[in-house]
Amino acid sequence: MDSKAAKASAQPLEVTLYTRPGCHLCDEAKSLIAPLLAEFGARLLEVNIDADAELKERYNLDVPVIFLERRKIAKHRVDAVQFRRQLLDASRRSDNRD
Repeated sequence: MDSKAAKASAQPLEVTLYTRPGCHLCDEAKSLIAPLLAEFGARLLEVNIDADAELKERYNLDVPVIFLERRKIAKHRVDAVQFRRQLLDASRRSDNRD
């Protein structure tokens, strides 16, 4: 399956970026994943951990933290090649469920 086929999936993949204001690693991660999200038609949900005491306690020193669907796939830094492969694998699994 290529990325164009991934875009045709019924449900877009959901990527959650746990972040906080002023986090330069978070900004870098967002910039790095943005073109891949567009390529796969994935939806980005940004969550400010400082707005939620539980999330702040859980991820305080680990942001950015990235989840693909319900699975944590990265923290601190993102490898673009690995992230693309994870999106491709997730889109294939999603297509097999449809």
